[in-house]
Amino acid sequence: MLGEPGIQTVKSPKSNVQRNSRWVSFMSELKRSKHYYLLMSPYMIIFFLFTVIPVVFSFALSFFYFNMLEFPRFVGWQNYSRLFLNDDIFMIALKNTLMFAVVTGPVSYIACFVFAWIINELSPKVRAFMTLVFYAPSISGNVYFIWLIIFSGDSYGYLNGFLMKAGFILEPIQWLLNENYILWIVIIVQLWLSLGTSFLAFIAGLQTIDKSLIEAGAMDGIKNRWQELWYITLPSMRPQLMFGAVMQITTAFAVADISIALAGFPSVNYAAHTIVTHLMDFGTIRFELGYASAIATFLFLLMVGTNKLTQKMLRKIGE
Repeated sequence: MLGEPGIQTVKSPKSNVQRNSRWVSFMSELKRSKHYYLLMSPYMIIFFLFTVIPVVFSFALSFFYFNMLEFPRFVGWQNYSRLFLNDDIFMIALKNTLMFAVVTGPVSYIACFVFAWIINELSPKVRAFMTLVFYAPSISGNVYFIWLIIFSGDSYGYLNGFLMKAGFILEPIQWLLNENYILWIVIIVQLWLSLGTSFLAFIAGLQTIDKSLIEAGAMDGIKNRWQELWYITLPSMRPQLMFGAVMQITTAFAVADISIALAGFPSVNYAAHTIVTHLMDFGTIRFELGYASAIATFLFLLMVGTNKLTQKMLRKIGE
């Protein structure tokens, strides 16, 4: 029998040959493409150090209690059970974040593509000017502070002044202190800022579509612009569509700065509280880093799951 004294286990020569063959193939490929790997190495090193390692450490730390003063103490799933069973504020933040994602994600994604599609039909000079006009809010830093003037709670606020002058209201409304309005105001401002990187990616994708495909489609029976859009334009832009989806999903789930700037931190009755602001509360104010890591891990998994679902939907384009 195997393992008895005097009997030796013989390794299969075929497995050794396969292992050696794979190693030789890997080394030859590495040697042949060494210049590409050399050029990629700075980005890969930075990505590994500042993205992969923090994600792994955050996941590991989510199973510990750690307050930066004491040595980390293993608590198992306690942070996650607290997150979903005992933290009422997190459930409010989750509801608000999902509201942001459901409204701003699809609307801003579709708006980015529609505006890019329309602008792409203009002449080059007009197209360049309109691209700048639509892209400007997303690169203007804290330009969204202008909305503080629009929604100011006194009679000097633009919206209150207009409504009072038109006779719709008799006294100013505290827009940013009323929980019935805060969330929708932040959503409106987020939509205003959403024509950013995805918009530019769609413009670039539309510019790279082969015109001969459109001519061939017309010969194959495509009769209008909507059929051209579905069967030629969108399938030709799958990489840009995927990139835009990832960017919009990330932006929709990571809303924090706009909420803090407009509604305060925390907002009235946590009306504009999001998962990211909840993470900031426990990570940078209370220094409960184990619990903050559990929040970050859940947000990461939520983003990954949404991205996977979006990829499945985008694969059906043109079918």
